[in-house]
Amino acid sequence: MTEKTVEKAQLKRHVGLTGVVMFGAGTAIGVSIFSVLAPAAEVGGAGLLLAAVLAAVPMVFFAVAYAWLASALPKSGASYEWPRRFIHPFVGFVISWMRILSNVGAMTVLATVLVNYLGRAVELPVKPTMALVLTAIFALNYIGVRMVARAQTILMIVLLFVFAIFVGTGLPAADTDHVGPLLAMGWPAVFAAVPLMISLFLGIESAVEIGEEVKDPQRTIPRGISLAILLTLVVYLLVAATALLLLGPEKLAASAAPLLDAARVPLGDYAVPLIVGAAAVSILKTLNSTALMFSRALYAMGRTGVFSPVLGRIHPRFGTPHMAILLAYACAMSGLLLPSSLVFLLLAVNIPTMLKYMACSFCAVRIVDRHKDVAARAELKLSHRTVRLVGHLGMLAAALIIVAGIEADWRPYALVVGWALVGCIYWIVRKPAPVTADD
Repeated sequence: MTEKTVEKAQLKRHVGLTGVVMFGAGTAIGVSIFSVLAPAAEVGGAGLLLAAVLAAVPMVFFAVAYAWLASALPKSGASYEWPRRFIHPFVGFVISWMRILSNVGAMTVLATVLVNYLGRAVELPVKPTMALVLTAIFALNYIGVRMVARAQTILMIVLLFVFAIFVGTGLPAADTDHVGPLLAMGWPAVFAAVPLMISLFLGIESAVEIGEEVKDPQRTIPRGISLAILLTLVVYLLVAATALLLLGPEKLAASAAPLLDAARVPLGDYAVPLIVGAAAVSILKTLNSTALMFSRALYAMGRTGVFSPVLGRIHPRFGTPHMAILLAYACAMSGLLLPSSLVFLLLAVNIPTMLKYMACSFCAVRIVDRHKDVAARAELKLSHRTVRLVGHLGMLAAALIIVAGIEADWRPYALVVGWALVGCIYWIVRKPAPVTADD
């Protein structure tokens, strides 16, 4: 395969700074906030607030590495493009291959949770409603990234408005006596809650996956990631503190729906439509950004020849990788055939994510050590020593998070390893000869 076969049409740059912030914060501020507070309170008590701050630290390492890489070489499907170029094509392939499984699992779980939440207000057929939701999300992606960005911004504004109501009505009704000392259970309990709270920040770097669709990406993406982290941390701390002050750590830990129970204190019955609506909006946001990242990874693999070059085609009108979007849609719809119990698959989503973070952190180190010409392009002016430090810390943090989860359930690890082996067989049999995409 030669470079002449690569699609000549270009992705359209429609996403500005607001869109970058909303993709990052919109992915991170997702369904986790509705579920993670209870187990975090059980493990760390009131110290969950400290755990939230500590959990943001490794994400800062990842985000700095991603921001620096994007400021030097913005690419759509970046989490595939960077490792395949700066580590080895096989590494980029394996990471993206495993993320196919994780993306299907994530979208299936999100769609299931969404229907379950909506089912509290109106009875719905589960599978048909899931299919309808997934179809609507991918249709939006097919039309264009501008529409996706607008939808993400609107959904994010709605969610922030709901959280503002929750915090604004909750704090006046809060009782500080409910909380007690933040370190009542000690620092070990706080550290034990950190792995739980990390799920709050996953996806903060999402905008790098549409690097070629962002206006002035080398400047916009680093700024957007920084603002997304700040916005996410502020929102989480305010929401978690309000819930903690309204219920206290014991009641929060015992709650099956912590934000709903907390909102009932100041709002009574009005809490149900408010929190259920917020959960629905939050899940739709995450589905929207997941679909976008999923399709861009397939597009990047198609245009470099690892998958069929058909996936590298750009729609002449919408400027979107329409064939990759259609394949991602088909994969997501196949998730409807999975069993209803998806706990193990949900856990498996985080393993490829951490591997992705580890590989991209290593890419930053490789670039400053071996690709001085690429490093010189970086608009984010960091010293090479700083980039190396951040990259190594990112790799270490990702490895520790992966190892920490083995005791919880070994099955997701077996699933990921099995899927990786299938990918290795595909790589050997197909023997792809990827093209070198233009910088």
